Amino acid sequence: METAAFVKQLFEQTSFLDQPESLYEPIEYTMRLSGKRLRPQLLINAAVMFGGTPEAVAPAAVAIETFHNFTLLHDDLMDKAPLRRGNPTVHCKWNPNVAILSGDAMLVLAWKHLLQLQSDNLHDILTTFNDTAIGVMEGQQYDMDFESRHDVSIPEYIEMIRLKTAVLLAGALKIGALCANAPAEDIERIYRFGNHIGIAFQLQDDLLDAYGDTATLGKKTGQDILDNKKTFLPLKALELASPAQAEALRKIFTTECTLSDDEKIARVLDLYNQLDIRRYTQDEIDNQFSIADEALESINLPAEKKATLKQLAQGLLGRQK
Repeated sequence: METAAFVKQLFEQTSFLDQPESLYEPIEYTMRLSGKRLRPQLLINAAVMFGGTPEAVAPAAVAIETFHNFTLLHDDLMDKAPLRRGNPTVHCKWNPNVAILSGDAMLVLAWKHLLQLQSDNLHDILTTFNDTAIGVMEGQQYDMDFESRHDVSIPEYIEMIRLKTAVLLAGALKIGALCANAPAEDIERIYRFGNHIGIAFQLQDDLLDAYGDTATLGKKTGQDILDNKKTFLPLKALELASPAQAEALRKIFTTECTLSDDEKIARVLDLYNQLDIRRYTQDEIDNQFSIADEALESINLPAEKKATLKQLAQGLLGRQK
């Protein structure tokens, strides 16, 4: 059975309903809204690559996806987001207190699933999960801190997205490798692969927010601009801009900006186009992908063993296989 099909079946068979219903129903609702379930796929593929089986690592796959959805549930609450994957967010469908408590329970449930693993490396797996979890939370805090800062650098931004987005991909891969008793040096290589694929993925998301096709993405482009988000694009623009261009961009990226949404997006994109920001962003995506690819290639296994992960990474970034 292909990994995607196994993961789909796994979550169809996994219920989070329990008593009291008011605590567990929002968890079941959240888990049923899960998207592609990329992280459990990465975890299982890493384990299989090193000789493990999907069945043996299934508890870890459920744990990593439960944790991921816990972060989304709380992120939606902090962002006051009304929708998640086209459906009402938990704090809107129920209330903020439910979102907090059900989210907390999801974090504990993730741990509960991990403890079902039969592995000689359980201590290292739990340590990796803890390091991953705290990294994601550190990244979220940096992201919030950046909202009130006007001196964020590109290296700081890259580190923030590494923590907020990439470490969960890398952590899933590392846990899968640990479950399969992979050699230590290969575990570090697969972790490096996940880190740089995750950074490339987030940079591509930044790029698509500005230049993507609305029909393809299923959402309006330019939301990061409207939210004054300090992504790679405006930070690179400020780095390359003339004093006049930089001043214009800073004025647009303020809460006092009185431009209409469409005009604000159009003016920012015009500045981006003047500075060739699309190309610079794509160059950085290519750089991160190249580092990830080198890390995967360096793993001491035949190419056919690494093919599935390579294809998954290429598909994630919309590249030709």
